[in-house]
This record gives sequence, C-alpha cells and structure tokens, in this order.
Amino acid sequence: MTKTTRPILLGIALSCLAAISNAQAKEQLILAIGGEPEQGFDPLLGWGQYGNPLFQSTLLSRDKDLAPQPELATEWSLSEDRLTWTLTLRDDARFSDGTSLTAADVAYTFNTAAQAGGRADLSALAEAAAVDEQTVTLRLHSPRITFIDQLLTLGIVPHAKRKNGYNDAYGRHPLGSGPYQLVEWQEGEQLIVERNPYFYGPSPAFDRLVFLFTGEDATLSAAHAGQADIAAIPPALAANVPADMQRVIMESVDNRGILFPMQPSNGAHAASGAPIGNDVTADPAIRQAINLAVDRDTLVEVALHGFGRPAFGPADGLPWSSDEERIDAPDLAQAKDILDTAGWELHDDGLRYKEGLPARFRLTYPSSDTTRQLLAEVSAEMVRPLGIEMQPTGRHWDDIQRHALHQDAILFGFGSHSPQEVYYLFHSQHAGNGYYNSGFYTNSEVDAHLDAAQAAPSTEQANRHWQAAQWDGTTGYGLRGDASWAWLVNLEHVYFADTCLDVGELGVAPHGHGWPITANLLEWRWACD
Repeated sequence: MTKTTRPILLGIALSCLAAISNAQAKEQLILAIGGEPEQGFDPLLGWGQYGNPLFQSTLLSRDKDLAPQPELATEWSLSEDRLTWTLTLRDDARFSDGTSLTAADVAYTFNTAAQAGGRADLSALAEAAAVDEQTVTLRLHSPRITFIDQLLTLGIVPHAKRKNGYNDAYGRHPLGSGPYQLVEWQEGEQLIVERNPYFYGPSPAFDRLVFLFTGEDATLSAAHAGQADIAAIPPALAANVPADMQRVIMESVDNRGILFPMQPSNGAHAASGAPIGNDVTADPAIRQAINLAVDRDTLVEVALHGFGRPAFGPADGLPWSSDEERIDAPDLAQAKDILDTAGWELHDDGLRYKEGLPARFRLTYPSSDTTRQLLAEVSAEMVRPLGIEMQPTGRHWDDIQRHALHQDAILFGFGSHSPQEVYYLFHSQHAGNGYYNSGFYTNSEVDAHLDAAQAAPSTEQANRHWQAAQWDGTTGYGLRGDASWAWLVNLEHVYFADTCLDVGELGVAPHGHGWPITANLLEWRWACD
C-alpha cells in the first residue's frame, strides 16, 4: 500500500462503518478516542494502568469518588501487619472462551507481572498464592500503602498452563473476563471488539465497538463527516461542534508541565545511551524564575481555549497534594531579582548569561501533539522578558527518548488516581526510569518522605508524608522547594459525541492513555429510537 492509497482506503472504510453505524445505531459504536498501545492489550506490560482494560477484569474497581468497590473480588482484607492481602473471588467470572476464572489465574497474573518489568509496579510483592479456587493471597515484602492500586488496575489474564492461556502473543490476542472481546485488530487503523457472551456483569448496550486509530486532524474530520459516534478533540479545536453532535466534557487530573533536567552536563549518559544534564536548568534560580513568570490562567485560555485549569503540582486537588502549592499571579519582578542575585546578567542581546553560559535551552514536546506545542510556544514567550530563551522543539517520541529525554526540558503529561505516580516522578531510585524522573531529580529528604508515605499505617498518615515531600517547611520537590518542574495546566478531556449517545455520569479521568472515558462504558446508552 502506498502513502497515497492508504488515506483513500481509510476514507472508504470510514464511510462503510458510518453506514453500518447508522443502520444499527443501537448495536455498534464507532469511537475515535485515542491511540493504540504500543505493546498491545497486555495488562502485564501496562495496558489498563491509566484506564479501563476493557478486555480484562480487575480485582477491584473505583467508584466516582475513587473509592474501591467489588469487581472480581467480593471481599478483601489486609492483615494486621499489613503484609498479606486476602481476597475472595466471585464464582461466576468466566473468560470469553467460556472457561472459569479462578484464584490460580489471579496468582499467576500477579506473580508474572512482578517479573515482567511493565508499568504495573509489583516490586513489593513477595508471592501470590491460590488458597482454593475462590481465594487468593498476596504476600508483600514490606508494607506498601499504594499496593491496593494494583488491585484496581491490573487486568487478570488466564494461567499459561490452561488452554488459550497467557503467552508471548497475548497482547495481540487478549483473552479476558471483561465486557468485550477482541475480534480484529488492524494495527495503525482500527480495532473491532464485540460483547463477551460470558461476562458476569450487566450486558453492554452495544454489541460491537470499532476504535479508529486516527491522528488529531483525521479524528476531527471523521467527527464532522458523521463517521464517528464519539471523538476525542484537542481543546484548541473544540469550539466548532459538528451538527448532530454534542460537546462532552470529562474532568481530569491529566496535567501538562515542564520537566527540568536537574543535573549539570558533565558527559554522563543514561543506560539507554541518552546524554544526561543541562547546565542552565540545573540552576535553581532558572527554574524558580520560570515558575514565577508563567501565567497559567492565560495558558488555559490560549492553549486550552478555557477547557482546563492552572496546575501547580502533579496531583492538584487530590488528597496527597498540598493546597498551598500555588502562585496567585505571575511576578516578573521577583523572578528578575532571583536571577540577578544568582549571577545571571542581562546583556544587550536581551539574553542573560552566567560565567559566559547563555540562559538558553530547548523545550521539547512530541511533534504530533498540538496542545503541547501551543503550551511550549506560549510559555516560551512568557519567560522571554526575563532574558531566558526556551526554544520550542517538536520531535518524535522515539527521537526524544534517544537524544533529548535527560538533557532537554520536556513538556510532559502525567496524572493518576494514585500517589504512586508521585513516588515514580520524584524518588531518586526512579531517576532515569523511562519517562519517570527523567530529569534525574535527587533529594534525600524527599526520598525519606516518600518512603515514609509508602510504609504508613493509614491513608491519612500517608497523605501527610506525600504532602511533606512536596514541601516540608524546609525543602521539597515543589514550587517552594527545588522547583523541579514548572507545572502548567490540568486539562479537561473534550469529546464530540452523537446527540443520541448518553455516556452517563463520567468520573474524573487520569492521564489520557488507555481510553479513560470508557471506564463507565456499561452505563452508555443510545437515547434515540
């Protein structure tokens, strides 16, 4: 297939799908709500960690307030020493091939995921064991307050020893006990799924779902052409709602911010070979000044067209984040004073220098993301009056990983229902761990607070330590401390949906990977005859 013929064939496919959808509006939905996972639909490698795994079931689920609720597990308890979880499973759960899901499958899933090196952090797990067909225990090496998050996000796969069990090809051919089963996956184009006839829960309203893997422009075109029932739309493109569609807003903790390389450039390289360090951003005065200069309210209006709110930390509004971490208004005068005091001198060319080093660095963003591009460009203009030149640079993610991840300031997106993400982002043991802590941030006191949070005997005590890691009165990773990031905005997730599609009561979305809007898919209904 040539580059010329591929869009033509995709257009024909979209038209055919639209015709089918109109003829069977109550049976099939066409969704253009995000990209496909690189490693397939394998929970052991990360599928479902940021949203609903769809094909698989989890032990627990979250309600609208993020509180744990029964799912595969009907009862659960944690031992007094906080080392052993015991869970009782429902007896009517079946995989989509009709075979029963048992405690052996749960134990296999957790033990194998612990060794898989995926996004699921099971480093605290010593052993998962099936006590009987409906009872499983999860024994930990040491107390871990966030371990419950794996009960909420890790989809259960069939034991490798059973027929159709887990194998190396599972991500392309997933078998699970969730509401839908995979029928066909045309990588880079579309995914077709149908109801799991053995699903233990209420039957979904739609027999078939078709997920389109289109870029931002093609998704918008599909929505305006009536070729998608629901489409994820960048905020900057959300003003012009197509005829016969409605704008659907999903609140989120999905944020965007600038990660700063924290180490000076000394020739060091990460295990991947990528260079580490940036002499400009390693200076705290630069980071503090940028945080003071950025007008977050204006970023919300200009880059998000009002579909969001200012961000000051990685978990704004959640119990493990401090409400006192905020800047009420930009303060260029204070920012300039900080730079002057630190020895950054303003020269006639409008740029600051310190010992001959210009205050100039790249601000890198993924080139396919228009929202991050806007945020990078507008932020750069906001700090220019300080004599700091941030150079917005669009690159492919592969190029970012190979060359820029640890030496450029990166416009990242995160946002989770769990404080575990805070641990990943700021604990020194995760320095250079993929996208997490890619700036190689290190602060022993922050580490101590994060470790104390994980070992805390209650959520309330843990939250006090999470907040202290942000700022404990002396130091922290946040605005008042090391200013290791310049957090910019929290997004609202914007969708165009057919006016006949009722998506029910949406919860609060995490980061946009994993189709978070489908978390309440069983509530979706077609409201027209």
